[in-house]
Amino acid sequence: MKSATGIKILADNRRAGHEYELIDKYEAGMVLTGTEVKAAKLGRIQLRDAYADILKNEAWLKNAHISEYSHGNIYNHLPVRERKLLLHKAEIEKLHTAIQQKGLTIVPTKMYLKNGKIKIELAVGRGKKLHDKRAAERAKEANDEAKEAMARKNRQ
Repeated sequence: MKSATGIKILADNRRAGHEYELIDKYEAGMVLTGTEVKAAKLGRIQLRDAYADILKNEAWLKNAHISEYSHGNIYNHLPVRERKLLLHKAEIEKLHTAIQQKGLTIVPTKMYLKNGKIKIELAVGRGKKLHDKRAAERAKEANDEAKEAMARKNRQ
């Protein structure tokens, strides 16, 4: 599914928007092996439990699952491994100071193909409590009902 901007979404972490209040978003490149690129282009990616961390002034993606490539034979990669993220130094410092605050984490929200390169969208998020999730769900339902009522009124 390619959009008008030339971006093809390979994986989407919808759960991140439900589990976290997303504050800032960043775009990062990734260091991948050949079989990882081929498997990712086929959309064989799972970002559900993934997160990013800053170690020794480098950003790393952890717990992201990229399935093995079917024709990779002995050169295949490990499905779950730490992958280096490519960010500017200033962005890494911003992320590092953000995650030092209590309750903030870096979660991947999307992985996509942009101009032939695989990119990942990272968001700084604060974990939602159960009552926050319920309030967000109520607000979404109220918004949907209002849209539906407006559409019904316009049809008449």
